[in-house]
Amino acid sequence: MDLFKELTLNAVQIIQLMVAPAVMISACGLLLLGINNKYSLVVNRIRLLNEEKRRLLSKIADGKHSTDDNIRVESAAIQINALVYRSKLVRNSVLSYTTSVALFVLTSLLLGVSSFLSIGKLNYFITTTFLLGMVFVLVGVVFAGFETIKGYDIISYEVKSHE
Repeated sequence: MDLFKELTLNAVQIIQLMVAPAVMISACGLLLLGINNKYSLVVNRIRLLNEEKRRLLSKIADGKHSTDDNIRVESAAIQINALVYRSKLVRNSVLSYTTSVALFVLTSLLLGVSSFLSIGKLNYFITTTFLLGMVFVLVGVVFAGFETIKGYDIISYEVKSHE
């Protein structure tokens, strides 16, 4: 049974159909804005820890160090490794959101082409691209959730390492 077989649309209906992907593009833009902010914070934290680690290693090489300096170097190294993993999660989230935006734009374009050229078979591609876009949004949210958990783990380690 072909649900789209007898579907003919006027301009208002076409515009209404194109609104859903446009709303999702805006939603993904907000998600990207938030996750890019996290990415910047993670990268800056890695740089700060690397600088601190280099400074402490230089101090240790000069023989002017304490046990606390050794503990801090070890703590910084562990946190840097965890932050690199966290940055990969953020990267995956960004890539997922970006892919979903591309799929939503493609959905809108296919809707426009389908309406002007009256190609009914494009409706399956339109539905598929929209659903794939939603799947990639979900994947991005899952990566963002794991990144949040990892961020909490890193902070917990930081607090415990100085007790």
